Amino acid sequence: MAIYIYNEDEINRVEDACRITAAVLEELGKNVVEGISTFELDRIARDLIRKSNAIPAFLGYKGYPAAICTSVNEVVVHGIPHRNQILRKGDIVGIDIGVKFKDFFGDAAKTFIVGKVNNKVKKLLEVTKEALELGILQCKDGNHLTDISHVIESHVVQWGFQPVHEFVGHGIGRNMHEEPSIPNFGKPGKGPVIKTGMIFAIEPMINEGTYQVEILDDGWTTVTKDRKNSAHFENTVAVVNGIPKILTKV
Repeated sequence: MAIYIYNEDEINRVEDACRITAAVLEELGKNVVEGISTFELDRIARDLIRKSNAIPAFLGYKGYPAAICTSVNEVVVHGIPHRNQILRKGDIVGIDIGVKFKDFFGDAAKTFIVGKVNNKVKKLLEVTKEALELGILQCKDGNHLTDISHVIESHVVQWGFQPVHEFVGHGIGRNMHEEPSIPNFGKPGKGPVIKTGMIFAIEPMINEGTYQVEILDDGWTTVTKDRKNSAHFENTVAVVNGIPKILTKV
């Protein structure tokens, strides 16, 4: 399947969806406090998205039952919000959100701290966010797709962390998930050549321990095999005039 090349007007329309995505994610972050349930965070997200005349892109996607993913501590991705899941001091929660607005999509994620955490967890989040930033810098004309992958892996392993192998970033635009798949590991200089007009959801999913994961019985919730913490940061990025432009900026 070919990688879609978007024109300027289409990129602007994706950016409209991404602005809503980023604004809702920022507002959700303000509500990440000790004692709130992940179910309540999902309710807030649904309200904010609909007030923006947009649609929660995750809700109903392949049967997913919520508007956001709330991945707490050892949950890597696709944690389902629940009334009985109450955030406690020392937790971390990755919130992943997708928005559809006028037939175009935005996607972003961020891992938030509840209260205080130890220095190793702080470093995990810091390094994962840095890996995202480094990966985005590789989204420029003439680079290969795995240049993104390689710089992410190279950065996190030097701190003793591991990128998840089973889940990857992706193209986005007219669809929530498009070609290409963008691993967070691998050798540089491989895969398709990056070109102006491509749009990517870059999303390092980085584990404190092993890269291996397990999917729980609900078919969605993905946890680290060793049950150590995992962090997740994501932005939607377009290649504009040969260089990266982050579309999910507040």
